[in-house]
Amino acid sequence: MAITMTEAAARHVARNLSQRGTGVGVRLGVKPSGCSGLSYKLEYADEVTPGELVYEVQGIKLLVDPKNLPFIDGTELDYVREGLNESFRFRNPLEKDRCGCGESFRV
Repeated sequence: MAITMTEAAARHVARNLSQRGTGVGVRLGVKPSGCSGLSYKLEYADEVTPGELVYEVQGIKLLVDPKNLPFIDGTELDYVREGLNESFRFRNPLEKDRCGCGESFRV
């Protein structure tokens, strides 16, 4: 499979990279956290780390450490606005469960 992003997420990332004035894309991964075991980690990346997988989607580079891929393969990154709130959303077909507060997930 692959890691993808929606047009809304790509626009948001492109705008933020432009405002930062630096960066090659975003790095997506997971970290141990919460009651379900894992949480998503998303950060702007200034360079590609050797060995990282690079998915280019709508002109934006999504960087993934290969050790994280078994947990996020097939994930779509979206950016949504609901009223005054806006945030990234992760649509991960591998998720088996998510904690009640939405902070962590299990595969």
